[in-house]
Amino acid sequence: MLPVKRFVVLTFMIVTCCSSAGGPVAVSSRGPHPSSNPSAPVVVVEYADLQCPYCRTAYADIVKPLLEQYGTRIRFELRHFPLRSLHPQALDASQATECAADQGRFWEYVDIALTRQKEMSREALRVWAKEISLEASRFEECLASGSKRALVLSEYEEGRKRGVQGTPTFFVNGEKVESKLGAIRKAIEAAGSVDRK
Repeated sequence: MLPVKRFVVLTFMIVTCCSSAGGPVAVSSRGPHPSSNPSAPVVVVEYADLQCPYCRTAYADIVKPLLEQYGTRIRFELRHFPLRSLHPQALDASQATECAADQGRFWEYVDIALTRQKEMSREALRVWAKEISLEASRFEECLASGSKRALVLSEYEEGRKRGVQGTPTFFVNGEKVESKLGAIRKAIEAAGSVDRK
């Protein structure tokens, strides 16, 4: 009987340790934007705050045109950079996208969060999950648990170390680029010509 008790206690300790908020930060299951090329040699990374109006504008005026023009030539990735002092819903919104990623719907959630940003609230985050057919109980449990908080904040800290001070901030192959369509296009073309040599 004692060995069974020890096994149960040990199993509980392992599960608790692995799921602890203080444990290792989980890796996001989001992947690159589906309109981009996962194996492209040119990687464009955007640090974004989903409640930032400039990120909403950049999504329409920079990100979408880049994906239309360079979708097969770039790998486009998003990193979280919630500016919590300015945007009180940003951290929750970032966590919600990661909960959506667990169900394979990260980019759909990002799209709805940015295009309908002015409606953003704690309740809207749940409504949007239903609109893209996420399993409600699984999404709710993920969001309420705060299990994605460490992941989001680790990306925020990574951004700070890379010199990100505001959003949106773009990098092309690791080099910070001015957040303007022309500048990013120029950096992509330059990186692409180097890769072709």
